[in-house]
Amino acid sequence: MKTIDDLIQDGVAGKRVFVRADLNVPLDGTTITDDGRIRAVQPTIAKLAAAGAKVIVASHLGRPKGTPDPAFSLAPAARRLGELLGQDVAFATDTVGESARSVTAALTDGQVAVLENLRFNAGETSKDDAERGAFADQLAELADLYVGDGFGAVHRKHASVFDLPKRLPHAAGDLIATEVGVLKKLTEDVERPYVVVLGGAKVSDKLGVIDNLLKKADRILIGGGMAYTFLAAKGHEVGISLLQKDQIPVCLEYLAEAEKRGVEFVLPVDVLVSADFPDLKTKAPAHPDLVSSDAIPADKEGLDIGPKTRELYAAKLADAGTVFWNGPMGVFEHPDYANGTKAVAQGLLDSDAFTVVGGGDSAAAVRLLGFDENAFGHISTGGGASLEYLEGKTLPGLAALED
Repeated sequence: MKTIDDLIQDGVAGKRVFVRADLNVPLDGTTITDDGRIRAVQPTIAKLAAAGAKVIVASHLGRPKGTPDPAFSLAPAARRLGELLGQDVAFATDTVGESARSVTAALTDGQVAVLENLRFNAGETSKDDAERGAFADQLAELADLYVGDGFGAVHRKHASVFDLPKRLPHAAGDLIATEVGVLKKLTEDVERPYVVVLGGAKVSDKLGVIDNLLKKADRILIGGGMAYTFLAAKGHEVGISLLQKDQIPVCLEYLAEAEKRGVEFVLPVDVLVSADFPDLKTKAPAHPDLVSSDAIPADKEGLDIGPKTRELYAAKLADAGTVFWNGPMGVFEHPDYANGTKAVAQGLLDSDAFTVVGGGDSAAAVRLLGFDENAFGHISTGGGASLEYLEGKTLPGLAALED
């Protein structure tokens, strides 16, 4: 895989370089609530600009339906990128139309522009190869070179991720190179004990990664909403907790496979429960009850792991050589249900392990709960992409950069 340094060595001064970034940041109106993904790609953009490239940055944001929607505009991300770069960043109000053509044509060496949300064009996400290819052709007219650095999107077969690099000389940006290097450390030459912590809402979202990591991990710790399907599989009452009944047979298979392979498969021993889901806007006191995980009342919902589980998970992390964590342990956005996720994050920091926070809600939780991001071995920018890589899948955006 060619790197950005290879491109710069060959010469990028005066050339238009299309950077497929991941600026898919959470917004409260037009206010960015977590700029981690913008900060992650900023070094690649700055490096290209310093080498004299005319940098054209493109990304998606949210899930618009293939037409412009002001709620998903990248304008706030463009402004924040300009602040991080310390320079004005031009903004095109479309993707391949008149504004995109005029803004990119006006760039001088070292300047940066951001295109409007790629998903405002239906060709970006189309499953029709011809429609996707036609959009990629239009994007290719804007640039001379392509840099893929949107790791959070490399598992998508989208025009700007998969089709465009086939049309331009291409290379991987520094962020993607770092992400792939980290994931190889989780799959190829792992320092043991290898502990995997999985949380989040649904078991079905993690089936592939559990299946693959059962062959590689020494311990798997389960929390979040997905834990209740495993608890139900063991015959426990889970009340009104998140439950995927159709996944119970698969959970039973995984529990049996873990025992067969000698993999510790650890479930919560106590949980915080309530009859009411907490108000995440006002964060009003929730007054949860603490119960054993095998004694959840029928009218209550599990919303976080309890103190005994926190201690148990901390102990299981203490001697780890490698830790991969994806998914919160509870409703971390509310202070009454954040302690489980805090305990896991602290457990990573207290270990001497190589620690990887697998993007998505886990990365957001680390920042929201006030942890020093630099204290972790790596915080991924792509939760879904990380999981699919660990499942052993071929990621279209990486495959397109390989040739």
